[in-house]
Amino acid sequence: MDARNFSALDSKGMQQVNADIPPLLAQALSASNVSAHWERRMFGQHTGDGYVAGVDPEVLPALVGCFPDALRAALASRRAETPAGPPLQLRVSIHVGPLPTSGLGVPMVHTHRLLDDDALRAVLNRANPEITNTVVIISQRVYEDVFESGCVNGDVLPSQFTRHLAKVKKFRQPAWIHIPGFDWRLADPDIFEPVNATTDAVTEQPKAPAPAVDQAAAPAPGTVSFSHHGEHGIQAYNHFGAGRGQ
Repeated sequence: MDARNFSALDSKGMQQVNADIPPLLAQALSASNVSAHWERRMFGQHTGDGYVAGVDPEVLPALVGCFPDALRAALASRRAETPAGPPLQLRVSIHVGPLPTSGLGVPMVHTHRLLDDDALRAVLNRANPEITNTVVIISQRVYEDVFESGCVNGDVLPSQFTRHLAKVKKFRQPAWIHIPGFDWRLADPDIFEPVNATTDAVTEQPKAPAPAVDQAAAPAPGTVSFSHHGEHGIQAYNHFGAGRGQ
């Protein structure tokens, strides 16, 4: 996970966020009933503006189903207790794959690539920080392991995740973005680039280019379009961490 706008903080603010993240994680994971697994975490380390660790893959249903909303609640409590200064917003990525005890390997690289996805950053950049403090991205494999197996914990629904092609450097993989409490049916489905828009996520071979779009009419990258249909027509508002899971 990473904190948004960490570099904009002064030294004292950076130190405070760095100190706050582990107890926030512990609080959210305790609320998700996986404290025992968290205490046995592997390769846990600060990343300056965040934290990365590996836990047993059996906790994936709780990490996907319970942890995001528990983290949102923990951040909201922190904000209520310390209203001075900017609110803390966190981006979280969850992936699964085999890793040694050092944590070095392809699954770890992919976890960081997911976290660096521009669309994930755009969601928090556009959001009201007093309302939206958490966004989560999970890999396609995590989504399949949790939802297609029917093993998800908590009351989260598959429809609360929206599919998206994560693109960072040479990394191209389908992933799923989740904002705790948000109904994706309220958003324009074109907020993110479709998974098969221009690149095949497996072969990474370019496909035929899409027809030209009138740039003046096209929304800016990362834009969410909300539309209201009423008696006066359409009113639109455009605003806008392997065998251990991470």
